Amino acid sequence: MGLLSVAIWLPIFAGTLLLALGRDEHASMVRVIALLAAIASFLVTIPLVTGFDTGTAAMQFQENLPWISRFNVRYALGVDGISVWFVLLTAFITVIVVIAGWEVITQRVNQYMGAFLLLSGLLVGVFCAVDGLLFYVFFEATLIPMYIIIGVWGGPNRVYAAFKFFLYTLLGSLLMLVALVYLYIKSGGSFDILAWHKLPLPMNAQALLFFAFFAAFSVKVPMWPVHTWLPDAHVEAPTGGSVVLAAIMLKLGAYGFLRFSMPIAPDASREWAWLIIGLSLIAVIYIGLVALVQQDMKKLVAYSSIAHMGFVTLGFFIFNELGVSGGIVQMISHGFVSGAMFLCIGVLYDRVHSRDIAAYGGVVNTMPKFTAFVMLFAMANCGLPGTAGFVGEWMVILGAVQANFWLAALAATALVFGAAYTLWMVKRVYFGAVANDHVKALTDINSREFLMLALLAVAVLWMGVYPKPFTDVMHVSVTELLRHVAVSKLN
Repeated sequence: MGLLSVAIWLPIFAGTLLLALGRDEHASMVRVIALLAAIASFLVTIPLVTGFDTGTAAMQFQENLPWISRFNVRYALGVDGISVWFVLLTAFITVIVVIAGWEVITQRVNQYMGAFLLLSGLLVGVFCAVDGLLFYVFFEATLIPMYIIIGVWGGPNRVYAAFKFFLYTLLGSLLMLVALVYLYIKSGGSFDILAWHKLPLPMNAQALLFFAFFAAFSVKVPMWPVHTWLPDAHVEAPTGGSVVLAAIMLKLGAYGFLRFSMPIAPDASREWAWLIIGLSLIAVIYIGLVALVQQDMKKLVAYSSIAHMGFVTLGFFIFNELGVSGGIVQMISHGFVSGAMFLCIGVLYDRVHSRDIAAYGGVVNTMPKFTAFVMLFAMANCGLPGTAGFVGEWMVILGAVQANFWLAALAATALVFGAAYTLWMVKRVYFGAVANDHVKALTDINSREFLMLALLAVAVLWMGVYPKPFTDVMHVSVTELLRHVAVSKLN
C-alpha cells in the first residue's frame, strides 16, 4: 500500500472500528480514537505535497492493481498538481470537524465520528482515482455518510433535506454512469481516465458526453438553477456536516469538470463554454443578491458558497492559465473560509440555539476573542487582500480581463455583493449594544473552540499572504490541461 491507499483506507478502517464500539458507553474513547485517526490521516497526506515533483504534469504516487479483472477494472490511484491539494484539504478539514464535535455531540458519538471518518476516506478516494469505475464508486459512496449525518444529527426538517440532497445528486450522477460506460466501450474495454483523454471523439459524441458530465457535476458544485438542495442541506445539517459539505463536497463537481469534461470533450467544452460562463455569472450576481435578503445566518453563508463557486466554474471555462489556476485556488481557499464561517455560526448556535440574525446583536461585548476570529473570516469571505479569499477571485478576474473586459466587470460585482451581505450580517450580529439577555449571558470561546478557529485562521492568512506554494504545485498540470484542451480532437 502506498501513501494514497493509506490516506483513503486509514480513516475508513478507523470509522468502521468506531461503528463497532457501541453507542455511548465508550464516548470518551471514541473521541480520542477519532482524533488520533484524523491526525494520522492528515500526517500521511503531508508527504504528498512535500515530496511532489512540480516539474511534471504526470500522475505521481501511483498505485495500480487489478480489481475486477473480467472487465479490466483496476484499483488505480494517482495525484497531479490539480488533485493533490484537495487530498490534503480533506484530511485537514476532517481534523477540524472532529475537534468541533468533541463536546457538542453527546448522542451516538461513535456513529457521528465514524461517519465523518468514512466520508473523509471516500472523498480522498474521489480525488485520487484514475480508473473511471473506481472514481464513480467513490463519488457515489460519499452520499451515504453525508445522508446519514444530515438525517440523524440535523435540524427539524432533516429528513426532507437529506432526501433532497440524496436525490438531486444521485439523479445527476446516473447520466455520468452512462457516459463512463460509453467511454469504456469506445476505448476498447478500458476504464483508464488518462487513456480516455486521448480518445479521438467526434463532435456529436463530445457534446453528449459534455452534457452527461455536466448533469452530474453542475448539481455537485452546485450551479444555478440546480442549487436549491444546498441551502436546505446546510440549514438542517449539524455544524460538522455543513463544514464538510461546503469545504470539500462542493469541490467534487468542479474537480469533475477538470478531470472529465474539459480533457475528454475539449471541443464541446469550448463550444459550450458560453453556457457555463453565463450560468456562473448568474450564480455570482443573482445568488449574491439572494444572500443579501437572508435572515438565517446559515442560509446566508450557503448562498455565499454558491456565489463563490460560480467564480470557480467561470475561471475554468475562460481557458487561460490565470482563470483555471485562480479557480483551483478559489476552491482551496473557499474550503478554509466557508468551513470557518459555518464553524463560527455553530459556536453561536451551541450557546443560543438560534441561527436567526435578529436573535443576536452586540456579541463583541461578551465574546471579544471569538469576534476577532469572525472578523478575519468575514474579511476573507469579502475577498480582502492578505486573506485566502482574495487570491483566487483576483486571479479569476484577471483571467477574465484577458478574455473579455465586460465579463470581468460583471464577475467583479461579486466582491461588492460579498462585502455587502457579509458585513451586513457581521454588523447586526456582532456590533452595537447587547441586544438581549441571551447575548448578555454568552461566554467567550473555550480552548477547544479557540484551537479549531486558530488552525483555520493560520490557513486563511498563510494562503492569503504567501500563495506561491499552491500555484507552483498546480502550474505544470494546469498548463498541460490547457494545452490538451486547445488541441482539437476533430482533426
